[in-house]
Amino acid sequence: MLKGINPLLNADILYALRAMGHGDDLIIADANFPSDSVARQTTLKGLLRMDNTTAAEAVSAVLSVMPLDTFVDDSAARMEIVGAPDDVPPVQQEVQQAIDAAEGKSWPMVSIERFAFYERAKQAYCVIQTGERRFYGCFAFRKGVIPPEE
Repeated sequence: MLKGINPLLNADILYALRAMGHGDDLIIADANFPSDSVARQTTLKGLLRMDNTTAAEAVSAVLSVMPLDTFVDDSAARMEIVGAPDDVPPVQQEVQQAIDAAEGKSWPMVSIERFAFYERAKQAYCVIQTGERRFYGCFAFRKGVIPPEE
């Protein structure tokens, strides 16, 4: 255990978050996402896990140490529901609340069509699979920068 570090952030996840650079993508996926096969195609080449957590808990933990990219409009994204791209199910509403809490302001997610999301995930730095069992609990986050202290 470390002071000030969410215990969901295990050593492998902390390593990946620290190694990521500005503009790198991180995928937080639900239990049904093809996480292992997609993760093999990412920069890290292996799957990270946060078992027994919801998507919102995982997002809250990650965003407690990782800034979002302020230079792009799609630094927080959600997988669209097939046939209902404008619907936002409870799992995505909970993650939106976690993002807003971490950022201290409203930070709307963009939506990405399912197969376009898979392609973005393959180009990501890494994939973290959660224990989220609700459908469409898949999200992409682009790492930002931490400015120098004044």
